[in-house]
Amino acid sequence: MKFGLRYCNTGPYIDAARAVELVQAAEEAGFESAWTVQHTVIPENHASRYPYSPDGRLFGNVFDFPRPDPLIWIAYVAARTSRIRFGTGVLILPQLSPVVTAKQVATLDFMSQGRVLLGIGVGWLREEFEAIGASFHDRAARTDEYVAVMRSLWSEERPSFQGEFIQFDGAYCRPRPADGTVPIHVGGHSKAAARRAGRLGDGFFPARGRPEPLVHLARETAEACGRDPSAIEVSLSCPRDLNEIKKIDADRVLIPVDDRPDMAAPARTPEEVLAWRSRIEDFADA
Repeated sequence: MKFGLRYCNTGPYIDAARAVELVQAAEEAGFESAWTVQHTVIPENHASRYPYSPDGRLFGNVFDFPRPDPLIWIAYVAARTSRIRFGTGVLILPQLSPVVTAKQVATLDFMSQGRVLLGIGVGWLREEFEAIGASFHDRAARTDEYVAVMRSLWSEERPSFQGEFIQFDGAYCRPRPADGTVPIHVGGHSKAAARRAGRLGDGFFPARGRPEPLVHLARETAEACGRDPSAIEVSLSCPRDLNEIKKIDADRVLIPVDDRPDMAAPARTPEEVLAWRSRIEDFADA
C-alpha cells in the first residue's frame, strides 16, 4: 500500500518555503505522493450545491482562502525533490483547454522525470464555469473527450483528432511525458465518476470515506469494457481508526495536511509528516 498527502497547496503551504519543507519532509518520511486541489475562482453567492457537505456549502471561509494553481505549485516544489510524485486531486478538466493542458502536464512530467499523477474531475460549481467562460451543461461529455485528446497528444507520433469539441490534424506536441503517457485518476464521489474511472481511468479517487460500492462499480465497469479491473488504482482518504487501513480496498491512502470534520490523522507540519514514517512502515504491507 502507498501513502500520500492531500490538500497540500492550501493553508500555510501556499508559502513557497513552507511548501518545500512539507514535500521534502514527505519524501524523507517515505510518502509516495503529494496531492493538490483546484478552484480557479469561487463566486461568493453561488447557488450550486457543494456535493460533500450537508448544507451544500464549502467548508469554512473559503472565499478569501488562497488556492495556488496546482500545476504551478507542483512545478515549484518538484524542482526541490527527487522521488516523491505529485497528483492533482482534482484538476477540473472541462474548464480547461485539453491541448494546452496536455502540453503543460507533459512538460511538467518530462522535467520531473515521470512524477505526475493527473487527477481529473468534471466540476460542480456552475458559477465558476461561467466566470471562466467554460461550458457547464456538457462538462461530462467534454471530460471524456478531453481525456482522449490528451492521451492522443502524449502518445501518438503525429497525433490527429476529430471529436465533437476538439479537432486537429498532425499536431505535434513535444516534449512527451517521460514514460509516454501520464496516469489519469478520475476523482468524484458519484456513480458517474466510478463508471468513468472504469471506462477510461488509470485510477479512481473518491472524495470521502470508504465507498466500497463505488470502488466495486468502477472495477465492474472496467471489466464490462474489456479492461483489467485490478489495474484501476484506488486512492482513498485515511480512516479515523488507523486499524481500518488494513481493511480498506485501496492501493493508496491519503493523509490530510489540514483538519477536516470527515477525515482523521492530519499531518499539519513537516514534523508531523516525519512522525508518520513508522506508521507508513507498519501499514505498508496492508
